[in-house]
Amino acid sequence: MGDNNVNLPPGFRFYPTDEELVVHFLQRKAALLPCHPDVIPDLELYPYDPWELEGKALSEGNKWYFFSRKTPDRITGNGYWKPMGDEPVFTSSSKRVGMKQSLVYYLGEAPGGTRTNWIMHEYRLSNGTNSGSSSSRSSKRKGYPKIDYSKWVVCRVYEHGDDDNDDNGAELSCLDEVFLSLDDLDEISTPN
Repeated sequence: MGDNNVNLPPGFRFYPTDEELVVHFLQRKAALLPCHPDVIPDLELYPYDPWELEGKALSEGNKWYFFSRKTPDRITGNGYWKPMGDEPVFTSSSKRVGMKQSLVYYLGEAPGGTRTNWIMHEYRLSNGTNSGSSSSRSSKRKGYPKIDYSKWVVCRVYEHGDDDNDDNGAELSCLDEVFLSLDDLDEISTPN
């Protein structure tokens, strides 16, 4: 884990579901409520290429987590994030609480960049999900400037194919096993 990360006790892993990222982290951030433990850092993503997230975002295995401001400009130093699609995030009681947008990182300038294996899931709140009106009233009373925290997103970035299954081993297809067994043909004695 990097400098901005909390050292969790041995055996503890940060492996949140989509629902947990939206309900337990993003909703609390948008409502100006504390997160316990406060492990996901704020990060302005777009100056950074995905391989530069180490030490800046919360890392768990090959995944990096961070809060960022929602922005239409997704250009980094060496490329850009291209949106691929949205899907809703539901609670276990089937209430829609947010949206998950999938993005792929491309090296070079848009639209002619080279696709990479870097994937980002950007989670945002559904309309009406955040309790911004009460939090903005309380922030005015305390003398804080009014900030629209509904613009926050929480991101999960990872490199596809980089131990995605978390099974610590690669599963071979039937064809892979056949081709690997062909290497052993010289060890097999054949009748004359």
